Amino acid sequence: MFLDTVLTRNPALVETATALHVSGAVPPDTYVVDADAVEANAALLAAEAGRLGLSLWFVVKQLGRNPALIRAVARHIPRFAAIDLSEARTLYAAGARAGNLGHLVQIPRRALPEMLARRPEAVTVFDLANARAVSDAAGGLGVVQAVFVRIESAAGSGHPGQEGGVPLDALDGFAAEVEGLPSVRVAGVTAFPCVVCAPDTGLPAPTATFELARRARELLAARGHRGLGLSAPGATSVTALPLLAGLGATHGEPGHSLTGTTPLHAVDPHQPERPAYVYVTEVAHTLADGRPALFGGGFYARSGVRAALLPRTGQRLRVCDAPAENIDYYRLLEPPTRGPGGVAAGDTAVLAFRTQIFVTRSTVAVVTGLSTGKPRLAGLYDARGRALEGAAS
Repeated sequence: MFLDTVLTRNPALVETATALHVSGAVPPDTYVVDADAVEANAALLAAEAGRLGLSLWFVVKQLGRNPALIRAVARHIPRFAAIDLSEARTLYAAGARAGNLGHLVQIPRRALPEMLARRPEAVTVFDLANARAVSDAAGGLGVVQAVFVRIESAAGSGHPGQEGGVPLDALDGFAAEVEGLPSVRVAGVTAFPCVVCAPDTGLPAPTATFELARRARELLAARGHRGLGLSAPGATSVTALPLLAGLGATHGEPGHSLTGTTPLHAVDPHQPERPAYVYVTEVAHTLADGRPALFGGGFYARSGVRAALLPRTGQRLRVCDAPAENIDYYRLLEPPTRGPGGVAAGDTAVLAFRTQIFVTRSTVAVVTGLSTGKPRLAGLYDARGRALEGAAS
């Protein structure tokens, strides 16, 4: 999906990743991440958001919740939106500050005292029971916690496994109940996805869910709530930020733009953000029909993966389709055309596609110095951001 873009915008990353694999410094099933590019992308996003008067909460699930990369982003975007409790703890440990907690996965109520003690800017609540739990925990700490109300997605625009939120037609009654809770304050609304990239052009466009969130904020304002925020996550990038500002959002939540891997970057290699990772694996064996099998582990089902580069020979082979329900022990390539060198077991394969590293079993290799022509393997981590023994420091 992003192979052409990364070869155009960051060829040194492909060369470095290949060299690391050939030397044995990184194993198959490794995401090699250019930390310099991630930080530069964060700086671009922060500058454009500042120009437009928007606040940003960064997201790192797609990066494997990696502490080195969290620190690189937080130097420019200090506050995060944590997908779940585990991610919040990792972000805190890396020194980042909490913007929004619970925006995709609610905070388990037994963990609320721990999380609220960190004084997040906002906590997203999906229903009245969670709002009451937040109020109880905040009261126990002697604080009043700002909450964002998650609005139920418009029909057909949500994602399976992410259901929840207050229906717009139930918001008035919900707000009346929350206004009676002693230790929470309604501070804004959020929903997901508010922006998606058009399939043909990759250009960001607002969804019907974004419009529901805007109407929800108007309803809450009519009830007397002031200074309401509107966080509009989904495909947040430098190009999308003017759209958010124009539609009245107060917050964006950049994730894939930190690595230059939104759908827009796949069709337009000249976007401001540079692609910042590749996936490196190797040929495990070849089937009788000539199809090479790559070691898997990191092939996210919604990746849009299309082709693999085999640097030893320069071949580019199409990646065969695979059912999403299969475990990716291997991933097959189309048979190569006849040519010098062929395909051999152990050959490096470099791919670039959309990922969510935290749901893989991959290794993450963080490389620094690419921007100055002096690349260095700075560390190896698992897919949840834990440093691996014996890795470079």
